[in-house]
Amino acid sequence: MRTSLTYPLKHSENFKRQLLSWAQQYDDVVWLDSNHHKDKLRSYDAILAVDAFTSLQTDDHNAFDRLDEYQQVTKDWIFGYLTYDLKNSIEDLRSDNFDGIELPELYFFQPKKLFLLKNDTVEIRYLRLVEDEIETDLNSIKQLNGQASKPTGNGIKIKLRIHKDDYFEKVNTMLAHIKRGDIYEANFCQEFYAEDSTIDPIMTFNHLNDISKPPFATFLKVDDKYLLSASPERYIKKEGLKVISQPIKGTAKRSNDKIEDLYLLEELAHNPKERSENIMIVDLVRNDLSHTAKKGSVKVEELCKVYSFLQVHQMISTISSEVDSNVAPVEILKTTFPMGSMTGAPKISAMKIIEDLEETKRGLYSGAVGYFSPNGDFDFNVIIRSILYNASKHYISYSVGSAITSKSDPLKEYEECLVKAKAMREVLES
Repeated sequence: MRTSLTYPLKHSENFKRQLLSWAQQYDDVVWLDSNHHKDKLRSYDAILAVDAFTSLQTDDHNAFDRLDEYQQVTKDWIFGYLTYDLKNSIEDLRSDNFDGIELPELYFFQPKKLFLLKNDTVEIRYLRLVEDEIETDLNSIKQLNGQASKPTGNGIKIKLRIHKDDYFEKVNTMLAHIKRGDIYEANFCQEFYAEDSTIDPIMTFNHLNDISKPPFATFLKVDDKYLLSASPERYIKKEGLKVISQPIKGTAKRSNDKIEDLYLLEELAHNPKERSENIMIVDLVRNDLSHTAKKGSVKVEELCKVYSFLQVHQMISTISSEVDSNVAPVEILKTTFPMGSMTGAPKISAMKIIEDLEETKRGLYSGAVGYFSPNGDFDFNVIIRSILYNASKHYISYSVGSAITSKSDPLKEYEECLVKAKAMREVLES
């Protein structure tokens, strides 16, 4: 049973930075920040969960079954992540590529301390509260410096896991698969990395968030491993009996010139290749949702709508379904994971080809971070536009990808990857 208290916030942005700094004393941290985007689906402006009371950590063997049992038994708030490589728990697939981060495949925890921020208030929910604990913690939080710090510069030397000529060769191999009819589309990703390098996770995350302001920003800490994410994409949300997925397919750069920026937006909105990519993934998501949906309930609520973020324009579609009350929440994740926007179509064939052509195990990149509420609702993002950091190994990684279709030009796909990588590179190299 949680003790719950609500307090007004006079300076919510300052409090958010104070709160995240205070959280660093714990080994288990999940911070989710909407950056006040006008997302009608969001339940909270920001959430912090810290300090594991119970937890679940596993490899890909029976991972979803174990998560289902943990969620059903706990019946409380649980926070955590799903790595992309949980695909091996669902299908007869493997992950043999290099892994520099070495996170467990799945990790969830029941937080002792939970902060829910919305509309200039913070609701604090603690498990096993000791006397005056909330007031003591609040005083500690408010004593911290919450002012935005100017980036000091990391000066990290970034390396490419796949060099340009090799990238072109791999994309052409994927195009040959498409020509033969093995796949219609696949999301091909490449890693950028740095060895023997150290960053300040909080400062790096704040800098990345400040220049991106995405709707699904995430700071995750599990012991000595960190995720610093500026994700613009929702994977899937369940509220009551309604399920919603919002895949992104289609990207264009931003311009400081308003006229050129509008041109770039309109060009993306009407680009036949980008629309084709998006619609193929919409069909895939519709099929995935149908596994748990009530008959006839799967609907496309929004098709190929362009949204603008600080770094890029993105084409987003919204697909929804209705489920019966007896459908287990984890079953919805299992039948839709990994998300279509990060795999391709047909999904299993695309994942096999991706594994053969990519050089790096995706791990948490292309996976999801989110939470379950006590009533079984959930909300998960897609881990893209993100920096991963193993502090003990001094290893830093970020990956980007693009959808390869029959209309793909390898050079343009490579340039799209560089556009997506811009924010992470700027934060690490500046």
